[in-house]
Amino acid sequence: MSKFSFRPDKKKNAPSMTRRGALILGLQGALMGGLVWRMRDLQIEAGDEYRMLAEENRINVRLIPPARGEITDSKGRQLAINRQNYRVVIIREEAGDVEAVLDELGRLIEITPRQRSRALREIRSKSAFVPVTVSEHLNWDEFAQINANAPALPGVAPEVGLIRFYPERETLSHIIGYVARVTEKDLTRADAQDSLFQIPDFHIGKTGVERAIEPKLRGNAGASRIEVNAVGRVIREIDRSEGVSGADLGLTIDLDVQRYTMERLGEESAAAVVMDVKNGDIIALASNPAFDPNKFVVGISQKEWDGLLNNKYRPLSNKAVSGLYPPGSTFKMIVALAALEKGVVSPGDRVFCPGKYKLGDRDFHCWNRGGHGHVNLRNALKGSCDVYFYDIARRVGIESIAEMARRFGLGVQHDVSMSAVRSGLIPTKDWKLAYRDQSWLIGDTLNAGIGQGFVLSSPLQLAVMTARMAGNGTQVAPRLIREENGVELIPEEAPSLSVAPQHLRAIRDAMFAVSNERRGTAYKSRIAEAAHAIAGKTGTSQVRRITAAERARGVFKNEDLPWERRDHALFVGFAPYDDPKYAISVIVEHGGGGSKAAAPIARDIMMRVLYQGEPPLTAYPANLRDDIEKQREERRNAKPPTEGERA
Repeated sequence: MSKFSFRPDKKKNAPSMTRRGALILGLQGALMGGLVWRMRDLQIEAGDEYRMLAEENRINVRLIPPARGEITDSKGRQLAINRQNYRVVIIREEAGDVEAVLDELGRLIEITPRQRSRALREIRSKSAFVPVTVSEHLNWDEFAQINANAPALPGVAPEVGLIRFYPERETLSHIIGYVARVTEKDLTRADAQDSLFQIPDFHIGKTGVERAIEPKLRGNAGASRIEVNAVGRVIREIDRSEGVSGADLGLTIDLDVQRYTMERLGEESAAAVVMDVKNGDIIALASNPAFDPNKFVVGISQKEWDGLLNNKYRPLSNKAVSGLYPPGSTFKMIVALAALEKGVVSPGDRVFCPGKYKLGDRDFHCWNRGGHGHVNLRNALKGSCDVYFYDIARRVGIESIAEMARRFGLGVQHDVSMSAVRSGLIPTKDWKLAYRDQSWLIGDTLNAGIGQGFVLSSPLQLAVMTARMAGNGTQVAPRLIREENGVELIPEEAPSLSVAPQHLRAIRDAMFAVSNERRGTAYKSRIAEAAHAIAGKTGTSQVRRITAAERARGVFKNEDLPWERRDHALFVGFAPYDDPKYAISVIVEHGGGGSKAAAPIARDIMMRVLYQGEPPLTAYPANLRDDIEKQREERRNAKPPTEGERA
């Protein structure tokens, strides 16, 4: 037995409760009690509310932009399409050293300083998991290179989307318009409540058909339900519902005629409209110069924008529908019809033209300083005698002239599914009092009688006017949209013009004389083949007042003036004369006389429509055929532009 043994000291090892222990225990108990009470409150009292909030935080709905509707011409040829857009994005949290990754990416594709700066700015302002576009509109080789080098590019992701593309570029830029990113200004539009406007980098129509038919073209959004974590990072996609693509539109435009019309306008600042006189279909609508709408889709540079904005020929303006000009002598048919309908003149009545018309102590001059002698309605239109129309305008009055003008589509804002369509101006006594705070003068009526003074019209309106004169006695309306999603749109029945048929025949006969009889102002621009004869009217509208001193010196020829001060040249016409099918209007800004500048252009465009291609040489007057053949030979030998040159 051992000498020593262990006996525990029961008194010393017995548990004891100190004040400190009791305090700590009490605090722990209170804390646990509080936690239990809080958990009870969250689970029982507010459980439903927090379960709902948690579910909303967990499931997000993201909009899927629909494919935009495509646009074709009357023969189904593509005018506005969607094509693949190859782009590359970077995600900051996956990239690590963003600057280094961008350097590496820059060895594969070009990243401009502007693109890099914008990408870095967005990266700093957005959450780390949000993709930021570095570059888009890549070609296939660039896109393939990025894919092949993806393992060496952390955080870089190549993506494929859709982007708008206009194959014809300048040819239809004023008709189709263009799309671009939604701006703050766009959010004030009446249709901006559409949730699609909130999608980053979403594109909407800005001009032309793209803007006018925007709601139909953009379609309806789809939706993707995704699961995200507490900070918004995507975990997985739960389900997806695809949107409804925008409507495909078929236009009345004939691409072949449109191309030739733009080509024929050449270097002029000009516009032309061709219409079907029976149903109002717009065959061609050209405004020159134009612009490449694709540059607005991808983002136009400041230098290019300034170049367009400061160009004196106004390439951004659609002169065909928003350009307003004094119609000049093309308005004389309206004055004549008003006088015939009111009974103040008959086709055989004659007026003497000595070269000027005296009103009080003021002389109103005829363009022919020597005068036209005694003229009736037919000869007055054929030779464009101003004095004749001063006289009958004074007798018929401005109110009757204005009423007849509106009946033929002047002073009216036509619904042709394009942006910036203007109504022009047909003045009346009430208009002048309301907007000028002045009483109407007889001199105002005389000026209106020859399409000057306050009268303003667009090339579209003049084409409508001419189509109604050439047609079947109805107020045919211009039409640009032919079909929607393959279904033809049937136009409403046009109301009657309520003009005596014999009066319309008298006007058409006089227009025939203008183009087909010697001393007619457009005789040099006739179509030689009788089956396709064109009837028309030239016009010259002044942009400045010729002073008495200038008349005395004889220095008022257009060639003696700067371009901006020269007269506008106009022509309106229809063909064939015996069975009218098409109407045309042409204006050449500061082109001088209508017979010299506008009529030859109109003749050539009309022949292109009538012959459905290049007309035979026999369609031209004999004295022009050698020159026409030389021009054709030059075009045949000209090297067509490459795709790169066109772009």
